[in-house]
Amino acid sequence: MSRLVVTNNLTLDGVMQSPADPDEDRRGGFEHGGWAPPYADPVMSEKMGEGIAAGGSMLFGRRTYEKMAAFWPHQPDDNVFAEVLNQREKYVASTTLEDPLAWRNSTLLQGDAAEAVARLKEQPGGDIVILGSGELVRSLMPHGLIDSFVLSIHPLVLGSGRRLFDGGFAKLRLVDATPTTTGVLIATYEPA
Repeated sequence: MSRLVVTNNLTLDGVMQSPADPDEDRRGGFEHGGWAPPYADPVMSEKMGEGIAAGGSMLFGRRTYEKMAAFWPHQPDDNVFAEVLNQREKYVASTTLEDPLAWRNSTLLQGDAAEAVARLKEQPGGDIVILGSGELVRSLMPHGLIDSFVLSIHPLVLGSGRRLFDGGFAKLRLVDATPTTTGVLIATYEPA
């Protein structure tokens, strides 16, 4: 049986919207995009590299999948992240995308997302990692499908934006914490 692991960047006030680029996600008039890169450091790279090295597959919602699929297949072959992301099996939960998906090793899940993800978890293999995909994460939480949250919590308060834990209830326990040199806390939580 596989575990479902959410890996996300968050601000102290829980915002996960548009961490990498100012134009990544402007929904709702969001103007604070690109807040995460200034906090990158070797500690964060090493910790995220450990997660990637663990293997397994990836799961995306439509919006995150489209952003990733537009970028990673076009990166140089010597980019270790591109190599891993392009080779890994990718699953996509979407009611608007259609087969075939363009990004290599991508499969569109059929039917209800929670039911499809529950079936994926029953298969043998490594962790299934969700990157970004806040709407998908929030839709899976009430079904008890998420086994772990790896959250890079940035020392920043934005005051607005889409939040990971928006309107839902989650009781979690801390199982690991790694501070970075830039003040980010990489915290791993599991359902309590």
